[in-house]
Amino acid sequence: MINNDTIIALATASGNGAIAVIRVSGNKALEVCSPLFEAKSGISILDQKSHTLQLGTIQDGQRILDEVLVSVFRGYKSYTGEPTVEISCHGSSFIQKEIIQLLIKKGCRTAQPGEFTLRAFLNGKMDLSQAEAVADLISSDNAASHQLAMQQMRGGFTNQIQELRQELLDFASLMELELDFSEEDVEFANREQFQALVLKIQKVLSRLIDSFAVGNVIKNGIPVAIVGEPNVGKSTLLNALLNEERAIVSEIAGTTRDTIEDEISIGGIGFRFIDTAGIRETQDTIEGLGIQRTFKKIEQSQVIIKLIDSPTLFDDQQELIETEWKRIKADIHQLKTNFPERSFLLLANKADLLSPEKKDLLTREFRDLLFISAKDKTGIEEIQTRLLSFVDNGELRNNDTIVTNSRHYNALLLALEEINKVQIGLNEKLTTDLLAIDIRQALYHFGEITGEVTNDELLGNIFANFCIGK
Repeated sequence: MINNDTIIALATASGNGAIAVIRVSGNKALEVCSPLFEAKSGISILDQKSHTLQLGTIQDGQRILDEVLVSVFRGYKSYTGEPTVEISCHGSSFIQKEIIQLLIKKGCRTAQPGEFTLRAFLNGKMDLSQAEAVADLISSDNAASHQLAMQQMRGGFTNQIQELRQELLDFASLMELELDFSEEDVEFANREQFQALVLKIQKVLSRLIDSFAVGNVIKNGIPVAIVGEPNVGKSTLLNALLNEERAIVSEIAGTTRDTIEDEISIGGIGFRFIDTAGIRETQDTIEGLGIQRTFKKIEQSQVIIKLIDSPTLFDDQQELIETEWKRIKADIHQLKTNFPERSFLLLANKADLLSPEKKDLLTREFRDLLFISAKDKTGIEEIQTRLLSFVDNGELRNNDTIVTNSRHYNALLLALEEINKVQIGLNEKLTTDLLAIDIRQALYHFGEITGEVTNDELLGNIFANFCIGK
């Protein structure tokens, strides 16, 4: 990416709309745009004050392309840290294309993905972790992921890392000074204070690393597999949870031949529900493939909802059918044994067909059983409450820093590994030159997170995932 030319891109979504915003950034942005804009006030873009709007027309010679509002952001006060012009035009795709092509003809270049935010990073407007949070903010689709992205973009995570890095850097400087006076055997860095700092860094890094498990599911949504035998109401339950007819519902067993997925937000947390094919012995090849995929989806899930057809557990005398409830118990035991780390929720569907006596009987047999009627949408709120209880979002409520980025997570792991080596070195009273090696490596991994340490390949990978206009 060339950082000294003038770039242009559509900052709003492509397609027709009420308005569109075209962003132009670069040292010559004002000079390029000025001859094309005729302001109603008569004030040239070159004379327009920063952070102000003007109404006027964009013109290609004598041809008026559109009546627009032009915003000017001068120098370091802009998003990118360089002169920026934003043109708010009518949202016709034709008008957008005409204005962009005119500006390209006058010297602009089409921006590459994430190039505006890359320039903000390179010009010191934000560090690398804050820049990555911009992409997370754009893609956030629930309150929790939005909150995490906003916290990171405002520097919550960065501040913690920079504080630790600076404290470690202060001690590293003293140790480097010791190396300069190695022949005189002097000690500038207090080893007890340094030991306390190392313990502090270990504690903070461990907490941040542990938070990644929570942050990852909040950012990407918590996968929930709905499992059970054919025709127990799994698709009906999915439709009730989503409040729409997402899956085909039929009395014919084996209707769902493949997994169906959709996501909703519950209490600000994203949950991705997976309606799976009914598990049973079958000679149907296609249905068999669907059942195989069911087990794969269970492996990928973090919560398993086991749905049972409660009326079928009773005989004509209203007694529990022993073979049936033993089989259900065996199925539950197998799921918990095969997937011990998954949260588990047992639902008795079609509870509207059960008498209070039958419910009492089932409650004694199955612990933590929740009665629902997917068809009537009763018990849906209780399911949502149970699902939220599985999410350890105490850190989110307390506004603690939560790591959501896998690149940050890997850098934290490497930094902790080096800090652990430093602690071992202190305990074994290693010489300063050996301690300094591990300290430098820890500082390197801290710098990777915020961008003090970077390379073109890393920046290319990060910003390639951005949208063009950001």
